[in-house]
Amino acid sequence: MTEQPLITTTSVTPDVDALGTWLPVPGFGVLPVNTFVIRAARPVLVDTGPAALGDAFLRALETAIDPARIAWIWLTHPDPDHVGNLAAVLDRAPRARVVTTFLGMAKMGLLGLPVDRVHLLNPGQSLDAGDRRLLAVAPPVFDAPESTGLFDPSTGTLFSADCFGALLPTAAARAADVEPETLRTGMTGWATVDAPWLHRVDRARFRESLQAVADLQPKTVLSSHLPPAVGMTDTLLRNLALAPDAPPFIGPDQAALERMLAA
Repeated sequence: MTEQPLITTTSVTPDVDALGTWLPVPGFGVLPVNTFVIRAARPVLVDTGPAALGDAFLRALETAIDPARIAWIWLTHPDPDHVGNLAAVLDRAPRARVVTTFLGMAKMGLLGLPVDRVHLLNPGQSLDAGDRRLLAVAPPVFDAPESTGLFDPSTGTLFSADCFGALLPTAAARAADVEPETLRTGMTGWATVDAPWLHRVDRARFRESLQAVADLQPKTVLSSHLPPAVGMTDTLLRNLALAPDAPPFIGPDQAALERMLAA
């Protein structure tokens, strides 16, 4: 039997590749974890994946692009599943600078990130990728205050960080391949895990943040934790609008953990 690849490289749009893997979440299914390569004139790598991928991530990256060509490494936020291979990529991309916020830089300073390789960018500002400018956007749902997504107006592609993620029962190549009710429950479930503060948010203000995404009119939504979603923005926004009123997430206690381990 052929062993399944730990990470796959998929062409999502003519100028974007997704490097994706799936993490098992016992009792809840699987969670997609994606990074992206934007083949702009000044190429951009969005996040660097979990450290557990190691050499497999670097091999997948090299199938998409010569790392030495990377100009920017856009870190949506410095959670371990987003920055796990950062040091290795920086070694192979000597001219690349890390795009983050001041708070993101402070957190990654604890990981030894050299300040001279950082480029600070706030939501509302844009990054020069040579043949296009990428707009920094604040996602409506996040688990870290420094979370920053990006929007490519030239292609209508939104890279949404953790926002629009979903816990799913099985892996899927595209979000459109997921049964609609499964996608809805997976998205609202993930949102309650990733952003437990949603239950306390003012609903009108939350709708405003969702409308800000709608106003961008993205054709493609690329989340760190959802299969690529093409032509599904309205569906994703409707699903996410339900999250503040979904049941709050309560994690397993020690007894439940021991039952899962025994199984």
